[in-house]
Amino acid sequence: MKIEDEIKRRFTNDYHKALINLMFTVKHLSYTFLQSLKKHGLTEPQYNILKVLRGFHCECPSSIGFLKERMLDKNSDVSRIVDKLYEKGYIDRKENPTDRRQKDVEITEKGLALLSGMYDCENKADTLLKNLTNEEVLELNRLLDKIRA
Repeated sequence: MKIEDEIKRRFTNDYHKALINLMFTVKHLSYTFLQSLKKHGLTEPQYNILKVLRGFHCECPSSIGFLKERMLDKNSDVSRIVDKLYEKGYIDRKENPTDRRQKDVEITEKGLALLSGMYDCENKADTLLKNLTNEEVLELNRLLDKIRA
């Protein structure tokens, strides 16, 4: 559906339309993905941290700063998210022996098991762009990278 029909509005120019269209689409995709995360009791930032920790599991432990650099949402309160995941038993958090101001964070077996059982979320993520061909996805990635350049 065209963005004009979706939000019932006209735009001053094509750049404005593209920006609104991009923001609307991101919110739509994010909401759809969030619904699948809710089934597992996670938020997007919590899922993001668990994925980062799993990806760097061999290089663990990781610091809060390390996690913050890799977050999709740079405004996330990583310390608070880490606290929530720690309370749920998905991560372990210890004082850094060389710098007591820092915390070392690593994913637990329970956290790894949770991610392993989240195939529905992984599949959902893969289907959110199902209307695009592989070539279109490559072009979309190229254009998004160009916008951020």
